[in-house]
Amino acid sequence: MARIAVIGGGFGGMAAAARLAKLGHDVTLLEQGARLGGALDTVEADGFSWDAGPSMTLLPAVIRDLFRKSGRPLEKEIDLVARDEVREHWFADGSTVTLRGGSRGVQYDAFEELGAGLGQQWCDHVAGFADDWEVVRREYLERPWRPEIAGKEVVDRLQSRTMLARRLKKELRDERLRLVSGHPFFMDGHDLRNVPAWMGVHAYVEQNFGAWTVPGGMARLAGALADRLATRRVTVELETAVTDVVVRNGRAVAVATGAGEVDADTVVCAVDPRRIPILAPYVVKTMPAIPPYVVHLGLDGDVPDLGPETVFHGDPTIVVRTGGTAPEGCHAWTLLGRGHLSEDMVLALSRMGVNVRGNVVSRVDRTPRAQVAGLGSSPLGVLWQGRDTLRHRLGTRTPVAGVYAAGANATPGSGLPWVGLSASLVAQEIGPA
Repeated sequence: MARIAVIGGGFGGMAAAARLAKLGHDVTLLEQGARLGGALDTVEADGFSWDAGPSMTLLPAVIRDLFRKSGRPLEKEIDLVARDEVREHWFADGSTVTLRGGSRGVQYDAFEELGAGLGQQWCDHVAGFADDWEVVRREYLERPWRPEIAGKEVVDRLQSRTMLARRLKKELRDERLRLVSGHPFFMDGHDLRNVPAWMGVHAYVEQNFGAWTVPGGMARLAGALADRLATRRVTVELETAVTDVVVRNGRAVAVATGAGEVDADTVVCAVDPRRIPILAPYVVKTMPAIPPYVVHLGLDGDVPDLGPETVFHGDPTIVVRTGGTAPEGCHAWTLLGRGHLSEDMVLALSRMGVNVRGNVVSRVDRTPRAQVAGLGSSPLGVLWQGRDTLRHRLGTRTPVAGVYAAGANATPGSGLPWVGLSASLVAQEIGPA
């Protein structure tokens, strides 16, 4: 049985801790805040509540595997239900398209209504990522990465000089289709000219697996995972700030905190490695992806009937999420903004045809700076700066012996699927007790 210290109580740290404890290790999880869950949190005000972070997930099998491999199946704890719509897109020319997941045919019909021939163009584009997905999933996402023994097929994809913007321009002649495909990366703060083309598998995953959510808010997932940690007898130390990893004779032997050292045979870093002095020199060529500006709104009266997520493309681009909870006769919306936010987002939204200025009875603004400060790092992980980003950020096994990495800073993208897979990779690397 190894003594393992996990730094960070977000989804990645919790998932790694649960898996490792089930493998028989003595696990201590250290979290600087007063609660577990990281971005899986709820914002509350005046009887309203909103998801503070993600409101849905892709690849539900990742979460199901986590709960199955750490104890009871997910279905015994919480419900994970399919969402009919992934999102709806409103374009500057007044046209719209509703993107539904889990079906090629449904997406074909939706884009064909947008314009003759666009359904086939879109589905050909998505199908073009099928081989990328199978290779990257099998050789990179689901098993520890070893560049020295990796096959040519996966290396060629990961090291390709082709960026996503170029591939979209080549395959999608209609700008609206390019906006739909590139939207997840744009909203995460990336320049599509710096995002590797293979990351376009996101569209393939959405089409084939759909979007999933937890009734009552995604924070319930964090609560269920916290219960799993208790079941697995993980020692959780809240309000414990980690100052560094202690290395002796070239190997990690403890974690330094404000209250003293926590001895460990192995350390898992599930926070931004810039916060850990021993790891910071290895990520100097990376930058964090900055969150969007967020406004949570409590509305009363009659408001436009929008789906769970609607994207208003323009400058700024505003995303409206409607899945919060509210008192009777009211509505809970969340706005996320990217671009030139020179005016209030509620006013900007009204110019785009959705005027709720007179309905606002509660409001909580969360700037990018406030979000990063509250979590201690960006929940979106590392900014894409071209293909070399994979080499410049940390992988599962870090250059420091005995130290592994999980979470948004050790994956090729943000979101619960990638973060959950990173925890699985850590468990594979460390192995059973």
